[in-house]
Amino acid sequence: MANNRKLVPEARKGLNQFKMETARELGVNLKEGYNGDLTSRENGSVGGEMVKKMVEQYERNL
Repeated sequence: MANNRKLVPEARKGLNQFKMETARELGVNLKEGYNGDLTSRENGSVGGEMVKKMVEQYERNL
């Protein structure tokens, strides 16, 4: 069972902004609300790129 609960609820706004910025950089037409018209590949590319950026940031801070 998936758990989408945020550990830090105050982070929601920042994560949404990060998601929208990443989508713009990738040329994915992500919008607030429903995005069912996008392919799994498009949606997955946004999430994958977000994780890649977070890992890179973490490694820089080691």
